[in-house]
Amino acid sequence: MKKEITLAIIKPNATEKKATGKIIDMILEAGFEIKAMKMLHLTKKEAEGFYEVHKDKPFFNDLTDFMSSGPIVVMALEKENAVEDYRKLIGATNPAEAAEGTVRKLFGENIERNAVHGSDSPENGIKEVGYFFSNLEFVN
Repeated sequence: MKKEITLAIIKPNATEKKATGKIIDMILEAGFEIKAMKMLHLTKKEAEGFYEVHKDKPFFNDLTDFMSSGPIVVMALEKENAVEDYRKLIGATNPAEAAEGTVRKLFGENIERNAVHGSDSPENGIKEVGYFFSNLEFVN
């Protein structure tokens, strides 16, 4: 099986709660390799660029306000079956529906402030990682 890449974002509510280290530990314990990682504070325009696919949805403005409200940690994760495995690790989008022990169940507050982002397909994983990282930032 071929290794995949997926984007992981630790969102502002989780960095504010000082959950970053605990979430990274969960990622590493689940067998992911962190190929690139950085902390940044998105501008509203940068958040809008990343979430452009949702620009016509009613939650777009609230989402981009939230994602630009504080520091985030972005990571390029690599593993066989990375996208599906990461989505299992983080749990359902709505923390109330997430399985026990998942990142969102442990650290999410609600459907909007759900602690983390994960790519929804291998193709989007590559695209999303490219939004945040240049080739120079990757560890081989």
